[in-house]
Amino acid sequence: MRCPVCNNKDTRVVDSRPAGDDMSIRRRRQCDKCRYRFSTVEEVELLDVIVVKRNGGRESYMRDKIENGIRRSLTKRPYTQENFHRLVHDIERDISKRKSRELASGDIGEIVMKHLRLFDKVAYIRFASVYRDFKDVRTFERELHKLSKKK
Repeated sequence: MRCPVCNNKDTRVVDSRPAGDDMSIRRRRQCDKCRYRFSTVEEVELLDVIVVKRNGGRESYMRDKIENGIRRSLTKRPYTQENFHRLVHDIERDISKRKSRELASGDIGEIVMKHLRLFDKVAYIRFASVYRDFKDVRTFERELHKLSKKK
């Protein structure tokens, strides 16, 4: 890890502890050259998962795409950054549990919706309406009815 002040590549870890969400590690580092102290956060990253798109195309898994979709569905909804990170972590944990090198985008969408349904019902409906491409009000009403029945 390079020092953000002097760009020296020799830094060392002074202290490590779990971050507030217990899903990442916060490390205190110090530059060996200028003695500047800074913090880094280490998280598990899903690597080597290929997403098979609906059109048959393939691309590497990108956390940003899931985060952006979820953030759009959570627009003007109350949530904390810590809860958001936990939600994304839980989704990625379920993706990892599949133990598959390739995963259909539809499977990932279903995992996201399963977690959003528990996290925020309005965000779930927003996400589902785009993801499942609701064509009319009746489709929307059916989804709302299913959601209210599960209570």
